[in-house]
Amino acid sequence: MGFGAPIPILRSFDERRTKAFYLDFLGFEVGFEHRFAPDMPLYMEVRRGGCALHLSEHYGDGAPGMAVRIAVDDVFAYAAELQSRAFENARPGAPVTQDWGMIELGVHDPSHNRLVFYTPVAAAEA
Repeated sequence: MGFGAPIPILRSFDERRTKAFYLDFLGFEVGFEHRFAPDMPLYMEVRRGGCALHLSEHYGDGAPGMAVRIAVDDVFAYAAELQSRAFENARPGAPVTQDWGMIELGVHDPSHNRLVFYTPVAAAEA
């Protein structure tokens, strides 16, 4: 029996800031947007490469402060990409090499969800 990659559902509160963060700053693209009616909360998917995230303004869909780990081919290149852009007060520092063999870069979205982008040390040295 095969399994697919999980798709986390992260809580969002402000459509404009959420889109600016995920699309303009992180470089994701919209997979889809859904509302049950024009005045209802937004549920959307954002994608970049093989990574998909769902962002929801609906009560009960996730809680602020969730954490998600996202593998990237080159965390140093991605850090440089983010550092070249500006999003309000989000200014990621340098990636950090962890004792558990990962090089990580953490950022918080406007709803205080934590995204940890990582590359295994072995992959970065190859």
